[in-house]
Amino acid sequence: MKFTIINGSPKGEYSITLQTLYYLQRKYPTHQFSVLHAGQRIKAYEKDFSAAKAELESADALIFSYPVYTFLAPSQLHRFIELIKANGITLKDKYVTQISTSKHFYDVTAHKYVEENALDLGMRHIRGLSADMEDLLTEKGRADAEKFFDRVLWQMETGIYTTVPETKESRPAIPATVPAVAEEKKTSKDVLVLTDCTDPASNLQKMIDRFRAVLPYETRVVNISEYPLSGGCLGCFRCAVSEKCVYKDGFDTFLRETIQTADAIVYAFTVSNHSMGSRFKMYDDRNFCNGHRTVTVGMPVGYLVSGNYEQENNLRTVIEARADTGGNFLAGVATDEQNPDAAIDSLAKTLAFALETSHTAPQSFWGVGGMKIFRDLIYQMRGMMRADHKFYKKQGIYDFPQKKKLTSLKMYLVGMLLSNEKILAKMGNAMNEGMIAPYKKMFAAMDKEKNS
Repeated sequence: MKFTIINGSPKGEYSITLQTLYYLQRKYPTHQFSVLHAGQRIKAYEKDFSAAKAELESADALIFSYPVYTFLAPSQLHRFIELIKANGITLKDKYVTQISTSKHFYDVTAHKYVEENALDLGMRHIRGLSADMEDLLTEKGRADAEKFFDRVLWQMETGIYTTVPETKESRPAIPATVPAVAEEKKTSKDVLVLTDCTDPASNLQKMIDRFRAVLPYETRVVNISEYPLSGGCLGCFRCAVSEKCVYKDGFDTFLRETIQTADAIVYAFTVSNHSMGSRFKMYDDRNFCNGHRTVTVGMPVGYLVSGNYEQENNLRTVIEARADTGGNFLAGVATDEQNPDAAIDSLAKTLAFALETSHTAPQSFWGVGGMKIFRDLIYQMRGMMRADHKFYKKQGIYDFPQKKKLTSLKMYLVGMLLSNEKILAKMGNAMNEGMIAPYKKMFAAMDKEKNS
């Protein structure tokens, strides 16, 4: 079998993920492996895709290989997928799988993104391998890689793969209407609309215009398609100590002085290939100059989305999880699928409420789980990621070890009680009463204060 590896890492041969493929190449010498350095050579492929086209079409199967960047694959791989579709590459019925390396921070959404695009191309997708960055250096990690590839070969032989799911009929976009601005806008809050819209006649632009008209605050627009980004994040970690990006395009300063100074941000985009598109992904990845620091915690955010957002389950997860992990109140996602005017108005009202009341919301599993992964990662790498380490210490994110000796002792006692049927029978409902006793005490204090 001929396997073509699509290396989405901007590091090329220095990709950690790619080393797993080189390991498999040595363990399975009867199969042929070739590599397309899609991430490193993306600008060359934008100019001439013919060599990549020939390589892709000659393969029996494809393997996407990439590090996980900000919930998804790197922007360079996003762009490569766009080029595959734009060049009409025939990949129907070819087998495809994927290998990623990360610290397991939303690797599931990255894998789903690649899978969705592979299915768009009519390919036969086989579930991939999500590895830790150091797994291959361990005996277990090498065994897992071999088990993965054995399964891939078996599934190809037996014809077990994921097919294109039955999709709902796409709804045509409903144009938003732009009312006249009657009231004078408040200037006490800085509300930023961040977009990559390039078509002034598009429905997305109409959505932006309506939002700006109905929001009671003045807004400013930053169009990232106009910013001269030199390229996507290189994963070089140069910014880990200096907080300065290796690129000389000034984006780090632009981000901190033009974007992050806002009181609220509303992102406006058109759904493209199951994501916000490669330009927005480049912007997201370049935010890594902030490391793993939730520097906009407490800031409300919202989204204006043109396209069939309702059908994009994975993209919806990414957007909701991003807000949750970053400690941002998600004021809403307005789309043009049903009643865009009402959806935009609702977003505007909710965002204004959040700004006026400093409204926040506690993190759910997405945010709590994500930050615990970052907590452990930064603590281990604190010697290199000094800015992150300083931020995590200041914000109290290092909440370990969880000693809490008194609580642990109580739980031992509870465990002893629960294991004794005779004591349980005598206790009756005393345990439940004990569990809610602190709440009753709080309510009693509230009632006393109210009546005094």
